[in-house]
Amino acid sequence: MTSLASTAAHASVAALPETLGALGGGAAGLLVAAAMDLSLVIDAQGIIREAAFGEADLVAEGCESWVGRPWIETVTVESRPKINALLRDAAPNIVTRWRQVNHPSSRGIDLPVRYASMRLAPDGPIIAIGRNLQATAALQRRLAETQQALERDYLRLRGAETRYRMLFQLASEPVLVVDASTRRVSEANPAAGRLIGRPEKRILGQDVVELFDASATRSLESLFAGLRITGQADEIVVRLPNGRGSTRVAASLFRQENAASALLRLSVPSEAAATAHRGGTSVFDVIEGLPEGFVVTDTSHRILTANNAFLDLAQLATEEQVRGEPLDRWLGREETEAAALFATLAEHGSVRNFGTGVRGQLGSVEDVEVAAVSVPGGEQPCFGFSIRGAPRRAVTSIAGGHELPRSVEQMTELVGRISMKNLVRETTDMIERLCIEAALRITRDNRASAAEMLGLSRQGLYAKLRRYGIGDLDALEESEPES
Repeated sequence: MTSLASTAAHASVAALPETLGALGGGAAGLLVAAAMDLSLVIDAQGIIREAAFGEADLVAEGCESWVGRPWIETVTVESRPKINALLRDAAPNIVTRWRQVNHPSSRGIDLPVRYASMRLAPDGPIIAIGRNLQATAALQRRLAETQQALERDYLRLRGAETRYRMLFQLASEPVLVVDASTRRVSEANPAAGRLIGRPEKRILGQDVVELFDASATRSLESLFAGLRITGQADEIVVRLPNGRGSTRVAASLFRQENAASALLRLSVPSEAAATAHRGGTSVFDVIEGLPEGFVVTDTSHRILTANNAFLDLAQLATEEQVRGEPLDRWLGREETEAAALFATLAEHGSVRNFGTGVRGQLGSVEDVEVAAVSVPGGEQPCFGFSIRGAPRRAVTSIAGGHELPRSVEQMTELVGRISMKNLVRETTDMIERLCIEAALRITRDNRASAAEMLGLSRQGLYAKLRRYGIGDLDALEESEPES
């Protein structure tokens, strides 16, 4: 396409001397500029005597300043040999071949122009005709930038796929990726092959139902039906083929390449759970039926399992919504309460009657008492938390036998008998003392945790303990660091 256009342009320009006849160089240049983007009239010394432009963009580039200057000085250094060739090869009735040169531009990007030259007469001036290649150069730059962006995205995707493949292959948890519509296995990691008892190559392409015992068919069909309809499915326990035991199946739906796929995570139930099932009574059923919340977390306090009572407190519908989430997302009125609970549990191994609150997903806050235990042994160390509603307590009495006022009316009854200044001061001192005692009780007399819970420095807490005579003052003095 480009060669045909060049040939046509070459033929039309070659006929200019005969067509223009007696026209001078300036008139010829104007006429040619009407058809081309620009034309230059150059004398025998190579100086531009006249210039005509067919585009306003070239005037904006400052091309009019070329008049009166040697043509070779208007181009960049690497383009000067091409200008010499255009001047040398110009002859009557002959159009030189096209050469691309670059002119320096005040805008910072060189102005590319494609030139051809010819003489109108043996001793006449040279006419150079040019085509502005800015649009072509812009497209080339954009194409190069797009190509580089594609290369970067390709390398990034390749790196991500490599990391995914490595994690998928090295993961100890058996995982299957299944087409949600056909139930055919598209990917399986080595752990899944070991659990099912088949090589990976023999798993790929199989209906996932055929990989398990025949008794699991109905459960797996219900699982996939739920995934297709609601996008969620409850965890199920199914038997493996050839008497290899049973496994839990948890499914998650995701979309890839305009198709829905299911990620199946397989896990072997614990021996205790298996024993309970064999005995006819499931420990899981007992825990699920407890009226008190029960939660098991890993050592980083992320939830492994939770019963329905805890889901009610957290105002959630399914266990999948809490699994893997940090427990302190719902437990504790303040962040320091959960931190104090975890610190005490790590230090003593168990906690009883820890007063705190549970924040529901919909904004409710319920007072609860927590009992917790650390289980460091076994295949997976964990923490267990029992959470029950806090019983209503009688009104707390302060030193001197007075009860805490439970309403504004009871406080206003003291007006007239005690000055407002003394009333405010005594009330503040009373509340401050009660807060300190409560913090010490919650943290089992751990002053560092109590200070953090109250938002005080350790020295500030010691000063208030002395002021209110709380605790063993001699032991307090010994525990203070030397200044």
